[in-house]
Amino acid sequence: MIWRTISASAITILSVAALTGCGQRSETFRYRMAVEIETPQGLRTGSSVIEVRVTETGDNAPVFPEASGVSSRVRGEAVVVDLPNGKVLFALLRAPGHVGDAAGLSYAALDPPRPKGNYDFVRQTQAMQKMERVAVLPRTLPPLAHLPERSAYPTLVTFGDIADPTSVELVDPDNLAATFGEGTALRRITVQITDDPVTTGIEKRLGWLDEVRGALVHIPVSQYPAAGTPLPLYATLTERDFKRGVSR
Repeated sequence: MIWRTISASAITILSVAALTGCGQRSETFRYRMAVEIETPQGLRTGSSVIEVRVTETGDNAPVFPEASGVSSRVRGEAVVVDLPNGKVLFALLRAPGHVGDAAGLSYAALDPPRPKGNYDFVRQTQAMQKMERVAVLPRTLPPLAHLPERSAYPTLVTFGDIADPTSVELVDPDNLAATFGEGTALRRITVQITDDPVTTGIEKRLGWLDEVRGALVHIPVSQYPAAGTPLPLYATLTERDFKRGVSR
């Protein structure tokens, strides 16, 4: 009796797992994100091609509740902008101001219409793939019922010493001059759908990146700051903020 009960449960789980694929649809697209910086020496630009695969569960799909909804997977690298005096700006695959990460930046910029009905997000993605224009990423996203107005920009960082991950520091997108000097300012961030290959090679800039697993630098538990004191930035950023899904 016990064996029969276990077997029946196993069969049920396997049956549901087999059916979930029938209730999902996916779309894969690529977009180029470009960051333009005004400097005393002229305009400096960097860009990166990022691939996103979105998967959506249909309204009537036979799946467990935790398996429903929309998920995304990102492949690509942070945008790198070379600035005067050897300084380098990185626009990460992390987006601090809204749910998600680099997967959502294209939607924020291109703002494709979202049709009503089953698989509405996948169909919205299909509409976005046909857009050819260069779109400017807005500075903020409008408030939602459960979220206040928030930044639409990717996280911006630089390094005091690019060979030292502990020297990473945040860059204020509204005040680049505070980090890079007078006359330096963010002009705009743009997004455009593309078929170009996914960008690779950031590890040539960050020679230590391929050795990182998790936090850029791990802090031993014995050295954790006191309760209420935030961790250093290098302990909160990970290798996935700089590079995802591309070969090491």
